[in-house]
Amino acid sequence: MCGRFVITSPPAAIRAAFDYGENPNFPARHNIAPTQPVGVVLVEQGARHFRLMRWGFIPGWVKDPRNFALVINARAETVREKPAFRNAIRRRRCLLPADGYYEWLTVGDQKHPYFIYPRDGGPIGFAAIAETWSGPNGEEVDTVAIVTAAARGDLAMLHHRVPVTIGPNDFARWLDCASVSADEAAALMVAPADGVFRWHRVSRNVNRVANDDARLLLPLSDQQIADEAPAPKAKPAPRKQAVSDDGQGSLF
Repeated sequence: MCGRFVITSPPAAIRAAFDYGENPNFPARHNIAPTQPVGVVLVEQGARHFRLMRWGFIPGWVKDPRNFALVINARAETVREKPAFRNAIRRRRCLLPADGYYEWLTVGDQKHPYFIYPRDGGPIGFAAIAETWSGPNGEEVDTVAIVTAAARGDLAMLHHRVPVTIGPNDFARWLDCASVSADEAAALMVAPADGVFRWHRVSRNVNRVANDDARLLLPLSDQQIADEAPAPKAKPAPRKQAVSDDGQGSLF
């Protein structure tokens, strides 16, 4: 899955990579979380544009978003059939610029965060779908979800799901909802091949959404990993065995 990601490339580099007309200025973000505004690239009237959307997909038919579960990912295997997504995958495919993302490896009862990033550097484009929710009072909210696929190869050791990454040569094909059908776009909804990404363990400070600085991306040293390890549980004291009464009325 994808529950947190980062965008650290300068705005000019993002604009050059995704070739949209706007010239937005935004700071580096090291811990982007669901429900926050995220940058999205989509095609409108034949040209690419940069838009801000809420990360948390709301289908158009939802009456009250407060009663709808938070949806941040859409599964590649079912996105074309699910009523919540099937219109969006046909007509509102988009890209989320990113420089990497976080995943949590579960070991026993512990979850360890890892930063996953492209071996050749960023930025990269996550496959995504968008929907505009219209409320009863005329309000509108643009929302987005990241498409995920079953992990394969080396990334599968961290988690069984990964965000779908669209290569630059396929940006146009993914974004072209007018000429490229959802079935044709499905060929792009696959997990990255071995060796495309690298990763390292990072501090549990990333668990708090309020933390957002470059230190979150730093790899933990062996000593820091040891310091984060839970203290071994104390063994319970052995039970004292009852001493048989030999007729002398022992007190012990």
